Amino acid sequence: PRTAASPVRRAFTFGYAGRQVRLGPVAFWTVVGTLVIMAGWSVVTASYFAFHDDVITRMIARQAEIEAAYEDRIAEMRAQVDRVTTRQLLDQEQFEQKLEQVIRRQSQLENRAGQLGGIGGVAADPTPTGAIRPPGRGAPPPEPTPKASPISDTVIFKAPPDRQARLESRQPPPALAAATASRNVLTGLDAKIARLHGALDRIESRQVSTLATLEETYEGRARRIRALLADLGLERAAPAETGVGGPFVPVRLQSGAQAFERQIHRVRLARAQAERLTRTLVAIPIRKPVAGDVDFSSTFGVRIDPFVGRPAMHTGLDFRGSTGEPIRVTANGTVTSAGWSGGYGKMVEIDHGNGLSTRYGHLSEILVQSGQSVKIGQVIGRMGSTGRSTGPHLHYETRVGGDAVDPQKFLRAGLRMGAL
Repeated sequence: PRTAASPVRRAFTFGYAGRQVRLGPVAFWTVVGTLVIMAGWSVVTASYFAFHDDVITRMIARQAEIEAAYEDRIAEMRAQVDRVTTRQLLDQEQFEQKLEQVIRRQSQLENRAGQLGGIGGVAADPTPTGAIRPPGRGAPPPEPTPKASPISDTVIFKAPPDRQARLESRQPPPALAAATASRNVLTGLDAKIARLHGALDRIESRQVSTLATLEETYEGRARRIRALLADLGLERAAPAETGVGGPFVPVRLQSGAQAFERQIHRVRLARAQAERLTRTLVAIPIRKPVAGDVDFSSTFGVRIDPFVGRPAMHTGLDFRGSTGEPIRVTANGTVTSAGWSGGYGKMVEIDHGNGLSTRYGHLSEILVQSGQSVKIGQVIGRMGSTGRSTGPHLHYETRVGGDAVDPQKFLRAGLRMGAL
């Protein structure tokens, strides 16, 4: 029997087929929780086995997407490396062509400098064109094209790269960086080649300017000599050349000759003409027969004869000096007379060709003989007072076609020639 003070006990009673099982609250809920857990585990296990193939398929697809992205990235980098490498090879080829062009131009300018040096009185341009080594010796070889690592077709389950790995994957590969650096080097070499071209342009400009100056110098000299010969009435005077000859071979420029070769041709023609006219001058008596300052005691023309005191024609110049002073020939020629000649006393006459001759009178001593060839400045005698003379002096005559002309005309021409 229950009393009012006794506690009420709750219990769960299960009955089946006349059998009863009484469970307390703790045991009941323990059994219920276990059944729930077992039911949930059964559901999860059943779901796993039911969707196992779908999960595996999705995981494989995800991995394939990751691998495809990696393959695309690698293919893109490989294509970029190929493009840079191809560009590098093209740049290298262009650089070699430019370098070869610079070398050819340098060689051409050096040949031109040699041609300029071959023209009389002109030294070769000392400006260095720079030492350029041919490609293949000094130029660095191109970087080899890197080979990409082979990509495996096997699906490997791996975790995606972390943030640092993704940052590193964005950096250019070493081969790409090397190709870019090599291209930068070629760009710097292009700048150096451009500077070399600038230096060669300046050298070529100086050579052209030198040729223009030479051409003007030779042509100016030829013009002045022609003007001088015209003033002396010797326009058709031909140079006395001996020991020369050979077949006539006309000068022809090659078809397609450059402006420099044509200018060289003009300079050589001008030089040849100037030299020919200069050789003409060696047979024209335009130099003084005595050294030092000129002291005329009598000029060419009418004067009062010192012996008879009447007007007379003086056919030469009298150079006052001392006995024994050397007398020099005023132009190349051949001695036609060397001895006593009436009022001239001891006299030397020299034929210079082209109708020109000179006479040297009143000598105290004669140092040449008839038929002897003499050169400009050669001593042919010594000053004296032989013949019709009042004191030591040289009677100097210049004759054209056998007629006496004023020697001062030739001496003034010689002074003008001093500036040529």
